[in-house]
Amino acid sequence: MEINFKNNKIAELRKEKGLSQRQLAKELDTSQANVSRWEQGLNEPSIVECWKIADFFDVSIDVVCGRKEY
Repeated sequence: MEINFKNNKIAELRKEKGLSQRQLAKELDTSQANVSRWEQGLNEPSIVECWKIADFFDVSIDVVCGRKEY
């Protein structure tokens, strides 16, 4: 099993909802800089943040984290 957060789908999911990074950050109670770093794969959100992201977009954590295999 490989989880590569650099393949995360946060930017794609955010754009599908028509949200800016700032708007998403507000929804997730974090900073726009954090959202930017997550989308670029520079930082990884904590497990709690992954849950929030997954819940907000109504997807699995696997999608958020870019998991390739099940």
